[in-house]
Amino acid sequence: MKRINSAIHPYFPFERKSVVPFYKQIYDGYRNAILGGQLRPGQRLQSTRALAAELRISRLPVVIAYEQLLHEGYIEGKIGAGTYVNQSIPDELTHVSRPRSQFESLETAEEFTNLLGPFRVSLPALDHFPSKIWSRLVSHHARNFSVENMAYGDPAGHLPLRKTIAEYLRTARAVKCEPDQIIIVSGSQLALQICARGLLTNSDGVAVEEPGYPGARDALQASGAELIPVAVDDQGISVQKLSSYRKKVRVVYVTPSHQYPLGTLMSASRRLELLDWAEQNRTWIIEDDYDSEYRYASRPLGSLQGMDNSSRVIYIGTFSKVLFPSIRIGYIVVPNELLKQFVQIRESLDIFSPTLYQLALSDFIEEGHFARHLRKMRAIYVERQNALKMSLRKHFGNSVTAYNTDGGLHLCAFLPQKLDDQQIAQNAAKRGISIMPLSSCYAGKKSRSGLVLGFACANESQIENATKILSQIIGRG
Repeated sequence: MKRINSAIHPYFPFERKSVVPFYKQIYDGYRNAILGGQLRPGQRLQSTRALAAELRISRLPVVIAYEQLLHEGYIEGKIGAGTYVNQSIPDELTHVSRPRSQFESLETAEEFTNLLGPFRVSLPALDHFPSKIWSRLVSHHARNFSVENMAYGDPAGHLPLRKTIAEYLRTARAVKCEPDQIIIVSGSQLALQICARGLLTNSDGVAVEEPGYPGARDALQASGAELIPVAVDDQGISVQKLSSYRKKVRVVYVTPSHQYPLGTLMSASRRLELLDWAEQNRTWIIEDDYDSEYRYASRPLGSLQGMDNSSRVIYIGTFSKVLFPSIRIGYIVVPNELLKQFVQIRESLDIFSPTLYQLALSDFIEEGHFARHLRKMRAIYVERQNALKMSLRKHFGNSVTAYNTDGGLHLCAFLPQKLDDQQIAQNAAKRGISIMPLSSCYAGKKSRSGLVLGFACANESQIENATKILSQIIGRG
């Protein structure tokens, strides 16, 4: 393993007036930092002289603490010639209790994901992204970075990019918007947090699709609002069931162009019904249009926001799914009534989005690379989706049903209810396969067993191999 050269002093409580000796405080601090993951295997420690100077004490207590850590196997190397966290901490030393992180909880879908594993949901085909073109654009702006662009940016985002996005949305998604209604954010998750802060209090109800996107539930619940799961059918969220809740619903969150995770396309009649209900009840609608660019069996319907005549819809989009996740650029189209408040909230969270990528993305779209990339990827994703459907039929027969395969970057495969989809996902993760269990997308007590399978990030051969392994895990191979 490559050594990590950083030699930064880890934080730990150090009190000069404590009855605990200095060497013991240092020893305990470093030991806990190693066991807790603050210091990683191979990471370089400060020299005893540098640490003593930073703590403003004599060198002797530091030397004593380091020698004890060295003796017990927590660190390695010769003091004075470079000291590192041991590459392999003995197992008996690591059995300390610590709180489970969100990534270890069965209540989160992230537990079952491998960053680049087959079937990773929401991950595009990164190997087909025009990296050379993107690198050229980024390099050009980096070389010619003006003093103005190096300073603080507009909290709402770089104006040329907002103009470019507005033009694209009006043309491709029939969104009613002007550039000054668009706020650039670092992804749809931040967009949802802004919506939660701007629209919800702990006395409000927020309706979400059931099943639905777990990330949206988490972001919207952070305001303290009451979560109200509302079932979806083959036309989208049930407005009839939505109307039956006595508690006033302040916000409704929907994914009408490609329901997450089932893939349903909300019908035109259901859209009109929902918009009419929202107008009558003075309810806000959050439309998450996360991967509407990809339709395979039919042309996509325009946005729900574009059908709204009462300005009740907040529209959210992201470039993470169509370009690459680490670009961290998304956007919100905000009704004028909410615009000032939303910009203030956005500024309070992280001031503004990095300007360099905004400059490059504006050129990427203006020069036609974005449209060409979308056309290319639609053809590739159709092939990969077909490969997944064929592999499921080959290895599972009729026991697994693929549902709503008209668009998007994933499909949902229903399993017999007797099968535990969360256990299957855990077992698959051990084989390097990333699967989201369908049951994790339910907020209520009742759920359906199934697998949410992303097909965009793997080629046909990888899809076939991963499906075969999955069939063996489930017990059919």
